[in-house]
Amino acid sequence: MVNTLAGIFLILHGLVHFWYVVLSYQLVQFQPEMGWSGQSWLFSSLINESTLRSLTGLLFIAAAMLFVISGISLFFQPQWLNTLLLVSSIFSSLLLILFWDGNLAMIVQKGIIGLIINLVIITLVIL
Repeated sequence: MVNTLAGIFLILHGLVHFWYVVLSYQLVQFQPEMGWSGQSWLFSSLINESTLRSLTGLLFIAAAMLFVISGISLFFQPQWLNTLLLVSSIFSSLLLILFWDGNLAMIVQKGIIGLIINLVIITLVIL
């Protein structure tokens, strides 16, 4: 039962990453309360906005898929599950940090809860 709930949670956590994909590809008209603005504290000065958005979208698709695969894998308990969970959580955390716009306003919508979830997963896997 615990594995089932944890697997579903991981899948849902992965699917949340698609919100960044929606924002990256501007599939909806951006409103400030939506979160990520398309800017990055690190990359915006180095990469033009359309390239940054495309790169961000692709990377967040990869992060989403890693978590979905992790969640499904949890049902089967393969030997490499802990490695996959670590890779998924670290990769997602790096994306959230590197593609953060540098503004603390609306930090929840910009992924702080996802970052905390990732850190909890990393901690649980390491322990």
